[in-house]
Amino acid sequence: MSAGPLVDPAGLPAWLRPLVAGTSDLDHPTLRRLSAPDAGGRDAAVLILLGEHETRGPDVLLQLRAGGDDAHAGQVAFPGGSAEPGDDGPVGTALREAVEETGVDPAGVRPVALLPRLHIPVSNFHVTPVIAHWERPSRVWAVDPAETAAVARAPLADLADPANRFQLRSPSGYLGPGFALPGMLVWGFTAMVLTLVLNVGGFERPWDGGDIRDLDAAWRSVGSVVGEVDA
Repeated sequence: MSAGPLVDPAGLPAWLRPLVAGTSDLDHPTLRRLSAPDAGGRDAAVLILLGEHETRGPDVLLQLRAGGDDAHAGQVAFPGGSAEPGDDGPVGTALREAVEETGVDPAGVRPVALLPRLHIPVSNFHVTPVIAHWERPSRVWAVDPAETAAVARAPLADLADPANRFQLRSPSGYLGPGFALPGMLVWGFTAMVLTLVLNVGGFERPWDGGDIRDLDAAWRSVGSVVGEVDA
């Protein structure tokens, strides 16, 4: 399944059309930084589930992964995970994982576009991000506390707010985008993909890329995200 729109953007809400249309022949720094090698690695998919809250506007579903020994433990992420033999491609993987992790009702989710396959070196995953429209939002929650600590609908306007954006530097030397919202620090792969979504979708506002913060200090500046979200 190739990257690009899965539906005609004209049939989508006006706020979502530019993002879906922009996935055709997409060229973005995030794609170049996370380009997947031709061989090796495990196939995976994540669901970029975009809805529209009646008062907060367009938002995206994020989860806080539970602590543990996993390479991504304790991080904010999109729902997703490894492909399984019975999955119907990356869309099937992303939807299955989202149901298992957040309890979302798949009947209200419409996959609308695919991003190119990306590579996460620390876990050796080849990840296909699946963009979906949350046509009929449903209650979501941390289904398995051993895997997911909390879930949240993050407004795109808050993510795009320059006051909530900066660069993060980790002890390993990693330098990349970061987002801070109440109870939520987003960095790494998820922050890079969100940067692409905001930019291509036309949600981005000018922000200070020279604001570089230490990862440990940024962790300490946030609290806890909510554990259950109603539509």
